Amino acid sequence: MNTDAEAARAAVVETPVVDQMRARGAWNPMWDKLHDWDPAWTEQFMAMGMQPWQSGVLEPKLVEFLCIALDAAATHMYSPGVRRHIRAALDLGASREEILEVLKLTTLVGIHACNIGVPILAEELAAREEPRSDKD
Repeated sequence: MNTDAEAARAAVVETPVVDQMRARGAWNPMWDKLHDWDPAWTEQFMAMGMQPWQSGVLEPKLVEFLCIALDAAATHMYSPGVRRHIRAALDLGASREEILEVLKLTTLVGIHACNIGVPILAEELAAREEPRSDKD
């Protein structure tokens, strides 16, 4: 017996944003299963993500710089996206120097691992160097 939710998922869902992303090579194949399981939600999510390009509030080159930073960040590291957005930025007139500055700024995200880890390492090393009492 199908529930209403199962029937809704089984219905054909139009996904123009996803279709457009696939056509222009902006689709990540890792999203395929998500799209298969819930195409309506995936379409809405991708449409929301397209807002920076469609709104016109930010210059297209700046949007590409932000996308380069997001895809290159240590928390994401999605090289196909970095490549796609670097190409798009170059097509929009970005210079090598501008893109390099974006990449340099992006490295700051990763420094936080050292900000957290180095003090802890120093504390742990100091604790090992303290003389131990016979009661330990």
